[in-house]
Amino acid sequence: MALSFTSQHTASFPLLLRQLGASVVVSTYQAGQLIILRDQNSETLNTHFCGFDRPMGLAGDHEKFAVGTGFQIWELRNLPAVAPKLEPLNQHDACYLPRQIHVTGDIDVHEMAYGSDGELWLVNTRLSCLCTLDQAYSIVPRWRPPFVSAYDLTDRCHLNGMALRNGQPTFATALGATDRSEGWRANKARGGVLLEAPSGRVIAAGLSMPHSPRWHQDKLWYLESGAGQLKQIDPASNQPTLVAEFPGFTRGLDFIDRYAFVGLSQVRETAVFSGLPLTTRVSERHCGIWVVDTITRQIVAYVVFTGSVQEIFAVQVLPWRFPALLDIGDPLVRSSYALPDEAIKDVAPADPLYIQLEQATHIHRQGDFATAITRYQELLKIHPDHLPLHYQLGLALVDAERWDEAELELNWVIARQPKHAEAHNSLGVSHLEREHYDQALQHFEQAIAADRQYAIAHFNRGLALLKLGDYLPGWREYEWRWQMSSFTPFQCPQPLWTGEAISEKVLLVHTEQGHGDAIQFARFLPLAARRCKKLMVACTEPLRTLFASIDGVSEIRLAGALPQDCFDLYCPLLSLPKALGITLESLPAQVPYLTVPAHVTVPPLPAHDHLKVGIVWAGSPTYQKNHCRSCSLESFQALFELSRIAFYSLQTPLSTADARTLDTGGVIDLGKELTDYARTAAYMQQLDLVLSVDTSVAHLAGALGRPVWVLLPYNADWRWLRKRDDSPWYPTARLFRQSNPGDWEELMQRVRSALQSLRAHFR
Repeated sequence: MALSFTSQHTASFPLLLRQLGASVVVSTYQAGQLIILRDQNSETLNTHFCGFDRPMGLAGDHEKFAVGTGFQIWELRNLPAVAPKLEPLNQHDACYLPRQIHVTGDIDVHEMAYGSDGELWLVNTRLSCLCTLDQAYSIVPRWRPPFVSAYDLTDRCHLNGMALRNGQPTFATALGATDRSEGWRANKARGGVLLEAPSGRVIAAGLSMPHSPRWHQDKLWYLESGAGQLKQIDPASNQPTLVAEFPGFTRGLDFIDRYAFVGLSQVRETAVFSGLPLTTRVSERHCGIWVVDTITRQIVAYVVFTGSVQEIFAVQVLPWRFPALLDIGDPLVRSSYALPDEAIKDVAPADPLYIQLEQATHIHRQGDFATAITRYQELLKIHPDHLPLHYQLGLALVDAERWDEAELELNWVIARQPKHAEAHNSLGVSHLEREHYDQALQHFEQAIAADRQYAIAHFNRGLALLKLGDYLPGWREYEWRWQMSSFTPFQCPQPLWTGEAISEKVLLVHTEQGHGDAIQFARFLPLAARRCKKLMVACTEPLRTLFASIDGVSEIRLAGALPQDCFDLYCPLLSLPKALGITLESLPAQVPYLTVPAHVTVPPLPAHDHLKVGIVWAGSPTYQKNHCRSCSLESFQALFELSRIAFYSLQTPLSTADARTLDTGGVIDLGKELTDYARTAAYMQQLDLVLSVDTSVAHLAGALGRPVWVLLPYNADWRWLRKRDDSPWYPTARLFRQSNPGDWEELMQRVRSALQSLRAHFR
């Protein structure tokens, strides 16, 4: 599921990180991510994401880092020599790479910490104990509260927190001093306890969901999460002191120097979190990291998360200013090695060609295709028969869209290595971009024949088939996207729905990829609703209001805010056509299938006899082929000269230069009013025409049944099919395609003529 995330921070947050020479890692199992908070330049906070399956407990120091996930413990080690190779160059000062994965089974691992001897301690919540790891076993139980009479996997007391003193577990928290299956739930609001280990002595009782005990600067601290508080307590006198209160459920705590970094969650309105002191004290709750000066007891900095990240589990301060955590699929993990010092002296010097090839490839990955191509060509003058060099050159030429040259290099590779799957796939991409569909399919199929599990070749074959309108095999191949590193699959224990009978089941459909994809494929939701007992939809905030009105949708949830017991099966939105068996002939094309909710109102546009035309000229710059589908605002200027046409900009965001151009051209900017797609739809209902490049706005207009002209590059995306000026997806759409690659000027002349004709017949 795509992650919708934004954050706002005080200016003091990155400045404090810089002063401390530190960074903060946050786990959010609800969003399936680790978030690394790093100082960019003393003014900007850099947020970097690493995907994990339900990450919870964290532990780390200069050299090592551990993450507890759904049923595994990941241990990483810092390889400083790798850090300079990361983008942006020479900015990272640490790089943690995976070293080992220990399978624990689903023990609901909570907090973790390294002991003085380097041993990793875990809070095993399901088994109600503290434990360590051993290669021969899932876990080794080491301590349990004295009121827990036996080990089982029923979460008797919800043991959740652990504090080490002098390198040994000394304190623990639990949500209840109970000895029956989930017994803590009966008095979760006031049944929590803070314990001493190994004695089991109760230091504090009657706590509201205590979490995160810590021993820092010879003092014991803990979070009373249900009250949104940070407290300090004297273990001898058992007297607590309130240090700070926060506008959120406090969970996750770490210290550096005099500063406490506290994690806050919004708190879901579910039975687990009902009746807490926090929910009555604070009506508007936040998610983020708050920093407290423990001497003055003042909040000195904070960062607020919005969007998909609504809950935080653990907070870990790292003693590095700009560290990186690499996942198992990162190419650097394959090419980075650590050896004992005694072995280093016997390591042979690196092959100069290998070093030069690696440098050229690094430039290639940065997107500087011209320089990379030159480097490859210079190396080939010295090593003319080096096959990897020819392949890398061919790949760079494909990326640079120099098709003829690319095909020469890749054919050279295949002539010498006929089963080179990557070369066949790259050749297929080149032919697909040139609309040589037979050749493209042939090479994709040869790549798959050489490597049956080659996900990218399957996916590319799917795109070619969809472009040709061969939907059934196209949808099947399109499913391979989940095997690619660029797609993050939805993680849940429920099975994937593939089209079987589910009339008595609750189905969750989640959005993925861009908002335009979600709007385009929302047409399949009513069909899915007829197959199941109840249809739930998980989407991003900008779509929530609009999607709530779709026929058959019983419940809308924000992506990430999903209790796992509320549905029986799930299906990604773009997998619905495969599950439903959709062909080009059976494609549901009735419009509108989206409507503006009655409660969504916007100011009326000026009433006059002019043709009202909304315009969009650019899509998201993060899209890989955005340079092809987007044009400059200057391309529209020839249209602004037409009389009796009022132009309205629907472009968001808007640069300062484009704002000036709109003002000069007399175009009214609606961008600031378009806070979500429901409001955008409300404004569209007042327009006579929407004129857009291939963006979510074009899809929205088509889904609303509004007249829309879609301006397409020479080789348009698969969803617009081939060589047609209409769309089976949107009956009210008219397609304008470039006659030559990159030629927006000629296309705009045709649009101008069409506008003149439309204006002549208007009213």
